[in-house]
Amino acid sequence: MIICPYRLIAVALLLGFADASAVRTGLNGAAYAHEGHQGFAAGEPGDPQKPARAIKVVIREDGKKLAFEPALVTVRKGEQIRFVLENTGIDDHEFVLATVKENRKHAALMKKFPDMEHDDPNAKRLAPGAHGEILWKFTKGGTFEFACLIPGHREAGMLGKVVVK
Repeated sequence: MIICPYRLIAVALLLGFADASAVRTGLNGAAYAHEGHQGFAAGEPGDPQKPARAIKVVIREDGKKLAFEPALVTVRKGEQIRFVLENTGIDDHEFVLATVKENRKHAALMKKFPDMEHDDPNAKRLAPGAHGEILWKFTKGGTFEFACLIPGHREAGMLGKVVVK
């Protein structure tokens, strides 16, 4: 299993590595599939001490159609959102919040490393029947995407938009 390196990068910074993006191998020596993030295009992790509007997002399967409900979320710039995630499907699914370009790039890497898992400030992988949360503050205006980057899922319709006004 390859784990997304956001957490190792934070540890590397705490331990004094000058270039945390250089941390690319796991404990078993496997190379990571992507670079570390220096920031997040869609904003920043939320502050659990501050109020947040909760938005429930159901991850579902309907035959071959994979979907998020709702598939469109509108928020105000500066607003903090608690995405309450529920996977009602029979397979693992993800919720990855980023730009369309970032998600497409990462989805291509996920095809090469399909066992990569996400449990990061902007991403969460959920087993069937599982629940999770992402607390996010939208500090930038624009349109962003949330998608499941497990190979084939985004292409089957498992994506949505966040419009920040």
